[in-house]
Amino acid sequence: MKKLIFFLLLSTVCQVNAQTNDDKAQILKILDRQTRAWNDGDVNNFMKGYWESDSLMYIGKSGVTYGFHKTLENYKKNYPNKATMGVLAFNILKVNFISSDACFVVGKWHLTRPEKGDIGGHYTLLWKKINGEWLIIADHSS
Repeated sequence: MKKLIFFLLLSTVCQVNAQTNDDKAQILKILDRQTRAWNDGDVNNFMKGYWESDSLMYIGKSGVTYGFHKTLENYKKNYPNKATMGVLAFNILKVNFISSDACFVVGKWHLTRPEKGDIGGHYTLLWKKINGEWLIIADHSS
């Protein structure tokens, strides 16, 4: 009986860890796709990692913005062309699953912009698995 309980516990731990590794890989793939879209000057495709909802929250130096479309509009206003957008690089510091359908990612961002001057900072992204897809539901970038 002890062996059976041990085996069941071990298989549960392995299953959860495998799910987390797969979920982490999916999130990292989305961040990579976003980086490529940004570096191609494609803000619309960059936004595909975000939850397309009025409840999306973006926190930046100007305060809190709610909504996917308002966030997209702000990105386009603040980064109107490829020179302003520069070349984006993410340095991921931590990926932490807080439940089977929620995760936060902490990292650094850097824009290399020869014409405008480089800028960068840190970010925290709150992810939620919605209908089987990982999406950013809150972004705090500074």
